[in-house]
Amino acid sequence: MLQVCLNGSRAVAGSAALPVSPQAMARSAAEAVAAGATDVHVHPKSPCGDDSLSPRVLAPTLQALRAQVTVPVGVTTGAWAEPDPAARLARVRSWTVLPDHASVNWHEPGAEEVAALLIERGVGVEAGIWSGTDGAARFARSPLGPRVLRVLAEVTDPAPATARATARALLAAIGPAHGRPVLLHGEDGGAWPVLRLARRLGLATRIGLEDTLFLPDGEPASSNAELVAAARALPGRPATTQEPGDTGSR
Repeated sequence: MLQVCLNGSRAVAGSAALPVSPQAMARSAAEAVAAGATDVHVHPKSPCGDDSLSPRVLAPTLQALRAQVTVPVGVTTGAWAEPDPAARLARVRSWTVLPDHASVNWHEPGAEEVAALLIERGVGVEAGIWSGTDGAARFARSPLGPRVLRVLAEVTDPAPATARATARALLAAIGPAHGRPVLLHGEDGGAWPVLRLARRLGLATRIGLEDTLFLPDGEPASSNAELVAAARALPGRPATTQEPGDTGSR
């Protein structure tokens, strides 16, 4: 599985290629799927470019995307989009158009309540477990663990020299992950090293302008599709094969 992460919470001025409007996200998603992406993760944006959980923002974004792609489409529920846990729950409860899945960062306040509501509403949950947080320990204790769609193992170490080691440590902390599949990815300078590790371990992974603005050779990426094509061109191997010393293969 190769997920494309279209935009993230990056500032609108960060890249001219960053899709912000529903129409731009839909075009970008269609191009990325044509390049080989099999799943979409998006941050719906308000007219001023801020991440939003409002149904008035979410609905037109999902409708535009689904008019262009047939692969699953997921959204964020990050606390930065709605810091108050009770208000975040109210937002999710008010959604009139539902995504196929939504990421829930397990270290954030109110994560389990948001995840439980999403599951109740029939939305798949990506359990976001970030390196450098207590998310892995919380997820290991969670009764919701066996019910999530997958684990989203996010390596927040942006240093190319250390991101792979951080990824291995994160996978070890996540452990058996309640038997759920794991998607491993990095960000910024760690995006490509972690993606290569995920491919070698046979894990699902993702790429897109949310995670990096650059191609593997350091050149700026012109689009999400270009990033997906570059990821597809990297070598990989089946999930049944494991590198010596790696414990993250599922």
